[in-house]
Amino acid sequence: MTRQRTPSLTDLPGEFSFIRRCFAGLAGPAALDLRDDAALYTPPSGRELVMAADAMVENVHFLPSDPPDTIGGKLLRCNLSDLAAMGARPEGWLLTLARPPHITDDWFEAFSHGLKADQEQFGLTLMGGDTTSTTGPLVLSLTIIGSVIPGQAVQRRGAQAGDGLWVSGTIGDGALGLQALQGAIPDPDGWLARRYHTPQPRIGLPLYGLASAAMDVSDGLVQDAGHLARENNLCVTIRAADVPLSDAARATGPAWLETCLTGGDDYEILMAIPAEREPAGQGHTIMQTLHGPVPLTRIGEFTAPTHGQPGVRVVDASGTPMAFSRGGWSHL
Repeated sequence: MTRQRTPSLTDLPGEFSFIRRCFAGLAGPAALDLRDDAALYTPPSGRELVMAADAMVENVHFLPSDPPDTIGGKLLRCNLSDLAAMGARPEGWLLTLARPPHITDDWFEAFSHGLKADQEQFGLTLMGGDTTSTTGPLVLSLTIIGSVIPGQAVQRRGAQAGDGLWVSGTIGDGALGLQALQGAIPDPDGWLARRYHTPQPRIGLPLYGLASAAMDVSDGLVQDAGHLARENNLCVTIRAADVPLSDAARATGPAWLETCLTGGDDYEILMAIPAEREPAGQGHTIMQTLHGPVPLTRIGEFTAPTHGQPGVRVVDASGTPMAFSRGGWSHL
C-alpha cells in the first residue's frame, strides 16, 4: 500500500497556500486545521452564544502606514469590545478578507502575528473564514463568538429614567491618536497613537447586576449615548466637565474637546446604572476586568422625555447646552 503524502505548501493552490502560511498558526480545534468549509464547535455547557461582526476598510478605518500587526490586533479588539459590552467572554472568531494586489504576504504574516499575540492574551482562537481578491482597498471583516450565562447578557435596552450614565476608562484618546498620526497635534510619548492603534476591550467588566443597559463607545461618546437613550425612549444629559480625559488628551487643550466627545475609536463601555446600584465614591470607582482595574466615571443621567424626541444633549460646567458640528462617526 502506498502511503499518502501530506501536501506541502508548494503543492497547494495559491489561496490555500496563503491561508496555511499566514493563518494556520492561529487556528484552534474548531477550525479543523482550516481544511474544511466550516468550523465544528461545541458551545460551552450551560451558556448562550453571543456573536457580533465588524469590518475595517483601508483608508477608512486604518491608515495604509499603520503597522500591520496593530491592524490585526485592533480588528480583534474592536470585536472583543462588543462582547465586553454584553458581559460575555470570548470563545473564537472568524476572518473574512478581500485582498488587493498591493498587500504582500509579508504584510499578512505581520498582521497574523498581531492577531496571534492578542488571541493568546484574550483566550480565543481562529475558527475559520474566507479569502477573496479585490481591485479596491483591503477589506477585513471579523466575526466574534462569545458566551454568557443564560439571562445575564446586558443589552442596549433596559435603562430607566433616573439611571446614571457611566463610562469606563478615558474618552478621546483614539480620535486624538489619529490626529497625532496625521501630524495635526503633538504626541511626545506616543500615548495617543498607541491608544488609536491598540484599544483596550474591557473584557470581564462585571456588568450583570450593575448596569441596566450598556454598549461600547466606537462611533463617538455623544452619538453612542444618543443611541442608548433612543433605544430606551429616554433623554440623556452628558456633563462635559465630568467626561474622563487622559493627561495626554487634556494637554491638547479645549480646542480638541469636540474631537474627544465625538471622534470615536474609544472602545470603552457606556452604561446605564440605576441609582440603587451606583458604586459609592462621588461618581468615580475602580472595577476589575480580565486584564486589570479600570476606572468608571459618572458623566450624566437619563430622564424621561418631556418635550420633543428622545436623544442626547451635552452641557458645560455651568449647565449651558453645547453644540457640535457633528455627533459622531457615520458608517454610511
